[in-house]
Amino acid sequence: MADQLSKGEEFEKKAEKKLSGWGLFGSKYEDAADLFDKAANCFKLAKSWDKAGATYLKLASCHLKLESKHEAAQAHVDAAHSYKKTNINESVSCLDQAVNLFCDIGRLSMAARYLKEIAELYEGEQNIEQALVYYEKSADFFQNEEVTTSANQCKQKVAQFAAQLEQYQKSIEIYEEIARQSLNNNLLKYGVKGHLLNAGICQLCKGDVIAVTNALERYQELDPTFSGTREYRFLADIAAAIDEEDVAKFTDVVKEFDSMTPLVSSKSC
Repeated sequence: MADQLSKGEEFEKKAEKKLSGWGLFGSKYEDAADLFDKAANCFKLAKSWDKAGATYLKLASCHLKLESKHEAAQAHVDAAHSYKKTNINESVSCLDQAVNLFCDIGRLSMAARYLKEIAELYEGEQNIEQALVYYEKSADFFQNEEVTTSANQCKQKVAQFAAQLEQYQKSIEIYEEIARQSLNNNLLKYGVKGHLLNAGICQLCKGDVIAVTNALERYQELDPTFSGTREYRFLADIAAAIDEEDVAKFTDVVKEFDSMTPLVSSKSC
């Protein structure tokens, strides 16, 4: 590892020397870029992640001088993946810069991918407010590119975190929207009852029994098969228990349903 570190430092010195010298038609930036790339790879092999990240940023600058935005964006991604080992904030910053560059050159699907990666980094840090923001941005980008499955995955994350932040109406609208879209897709139809269940749980979290009852009527109109599901019966029974202020019934209904289908979404209440 020490050998790789010294090799990386040597490549970096040569690259800096190239940049400080003369060059025709951008050749010094091309030569420096090649050397910075080699240096960064050596730093990665030495597991010197901060040095690798900083070197990839120098590589990105060379690519920008050469007006190669795609390569510059990829260098920012490589920098982010290096910094990910040691500095989440720096990693996010690098990915943000990559997203901006991908947007500049019209690579919106790539931008969506790295917006999602930023969201995942924030989620890993338990920063659900920022995770929600970036999952929402990613969903919009995926939707614009008609990558529906990825868009819905991000939307479900937005709904989940919105519920945890007690933004129940936002969650309800997202789950209902995904359910409507899924009804028209043979591969996604099976998930409709789960989305409606999550929307119904968020309705329950709002504490408005009338709203829950009205929602169940709407869900039956949306999907006539829903009224025959365990999910529908669960929501109806819970609403009745709340309306009757019957704690024992409420507990029994939850326990019975949870024994067969773990109520992951109920954590958001």
